Amino acid sequence: MEKKKLQNISIAALMISLLPFVTLIPVFLQIVLSDGLRTVWGGVNIACVITGLCLSIICVKNNKSRSLINIVSTIISALLLILVIGIIILALLLTFLQ
Repeated sequence: MEKKKLQNISIAALMISLLPFVTLIPVFLQIVLSDGLRTVWGGVNIACVITGLCLSIICVKNNKSRSLINIVSTIISALLLILVIGIIILALLLTFLQ
């Protein structure tokens, strides 16, 4: 029962980790979104990255549930978190240096 539960969590973590890539769909279709919708979409992306990383870490910490899906999900979430932090730092620098 416990293994099945952790397997479901690991699949959910991978799907949540890949969700920020849905942002690329409007770019490829050349759809322009309003400012409010872009702000909401950015907030959802940040929430998905943090949630995916937390769920991935929970699954990877357990030796019995450690699998390739969990490791890939953790790597994707960590890289996206580094990207988000870099964008935030860049935005703060550009704001305060002007």
